[in-house]
Amino acid sequence: MVTRMNARGAALALLVLGASLASGRLGAQWLNNPTAGVPRKVDGTVNMTAPVPRMANGKPDLSGIWIGEPARARGAAPADEPGNARNPSSSRHMRDLGVDIQGGLPYQPWLIPIVKERTANEAIDDPHIRCLPDNFLRAYGLPHLLKFVHSPQLLLVLNEMNAGYRQVFTDGRPLPADPNPSWQGYSSAHWAGDVLVIDTVGLRDDTWIDWNGSVLTEAARVREEIRRPDFGHLEITVTVNDPKAYTKPWTVTLKQRIVVDAELIDEICLENEKFEEFVDRTRKR
Repeated sequence: MVTRMNARGAALALLVLGASLASGRLGAQWLNNPTAGVPRKVDGTVNMTAPVPRMANGKPDLSGIWIGEPARARGAAPADEPGNARNPSSSRHMRDLGVDIQGGLPYQPWLIPIVKERTANEAIDDPHIRCLPDNFLRAYGLPHLLKFVHSPQLLLVLNEMNAGYRQVFTDGRPLPADPNPSWQGYSSAHWAGDVLVIDTVGLRDDTWIDWNGSVLTEAARVREEIRRPDFGHLEITVTVNDPKAYTKPWTVTLKQRIVVDAELIDEICLENEKFEEFVDRTRKR
């Protein structure tokens, strides 16, 4: 996280995240307990490019613990190894989900000054650092483990941050016509070959999706196309169509890597939370 921030921003975020990541991981439940069914090379290391596991119906099984592809120096090749459960890293999309889009995200005029202000003040009003739930798009880039539990009828995503969850129904059911807005929205999926296609509606207005303060609104429709090319990697192509917040639809690809020999931990933001107190003191100076 610190690599993407200046000193002030790092201090703010680490008030919330630092203690749990530094101490909780060291005493994590079942750390180093071998994960069953992991393909390994002769030297015992994980074979990240082994064939994708499949469910009884022949479709790719997305089950596993995942973390975003870590940010790295420009031009550096990614290390083809599992994610580090002891020191989970953030992805390059954590700060700016549109980092790979030429010209950046296509904000509507009303949103441009809001994002500029949020970026300038290091996201001091960010719901994440105030211990509110993370939307699933944002969770893909944060340094918290996600556990996918996959069956033919349901993909359940468990987020160790604040014990969050998301349900993706894989029976192709129709999306609600007038949904009550929620943090994760309403998700229905179908298969297109070996790609799981997820459509989501019913998100809350002003749902933050990165540290810059980019948002989704109640008008958003999000499509994820999830591909597991091999054992160790996920590729998630996301298309956002939100005419209230953006001038046109936009698409990004978010990559995840497997985490093995570890489990989720209790990472409850409000335990010993000091951020609100820090902000109050800072604003009174």
